Amino acid sequence: MKLLYNIVLTLVIIGALNWLLIGLFKFDLVASIFGAMSIFSRIIYTLVGISGIISIGLYTKINE
Repeated sequence: MKLLYNIVLTLVIIGALNWLLIGLFKFDLVASIFGAMSIFSRIIYTLVGISGIISIGLYTKINE
């Protein structure tokens, strides 16, 4: 589970940094690397979203 949580945390950080770039500079890093809504960018967005859902479960880990 530790490996999964490390991957999830990394993807959540990537997603947060991408949203920071979008908010400040209107620059979508994922789209610029993989193409706007290409299959690869959609996979990245999906993985980041799933990681966000999984990270909800980390609240229980924090309170232990």
